[in-house]
Amino acid sequence: MKVDIRRLTGDAVRHALDELAALRISVFRAWPYLYEGTADYEAKYLQRYADTDGAVIVGAYDGARLVGAATGAPLEGELAAFRRPLQARGLDLSKIFYMAESVLDPAWRGQGIGHRFFEEREDHASALGFEEAVFCAVVRPGDHPMKPADYAPLDPFWRKRGYDKLDKVVVAFPWLDVGDSEESEKPMQVWHRTL
Repeated sequence: MKVDIRRLTGDAVRHALDELAALRISVFRAWPYLYEGTADYEAKYLQRYADTDGAVIVGAYDGARLVGAATGAPLEGELAAFRRPLQARGLDLSKIFYMAESVLDPAWRGQGIGHRFFEEREDHASALGFEEAVFCAVVRPGDHPMKPADYAPLDPFWRKRGYDKLDKVVVAFPWLDVGDSEESEKPMQVWHRTL
């Protein structure tokens, strides 16, 4: 199966938000995010990409259908929850590009699309003058009852791309887990690389 990878900026970001929301709700429902998403929550959460100069969506398209996407934006324009731990560490936020979510329909995995998502966002960030990139990965207990027996963490993939964990830099961000009635904060490890 062949996909078309497109880098969306400006008005094209706004036009892709509804499809991105549906994809996030579907993909992030699985381990390790276990996200019980809603269209209303997604509309508010994703609006920041349409409102932020320098934001990007890298879309993977099967014809006209979005089957995968990766987002990013200058860290200074991100939510405070993502900025605070890096500010506390003394990092210069003006030099950092935030590599936000990457979501891909399971049917399209194993074709190198994840690498393209990183390459396109890193190239976009470098072209804007950013010197560093970060992203967050949810941390779940190893004995969590919903963890699949065959789960393989993505740490080796991220390290191969040049990212490392920032020691003791963790974001706390809330969302509603599958099966829960209230949101709870989840720890998210920050990963970093120099571009």
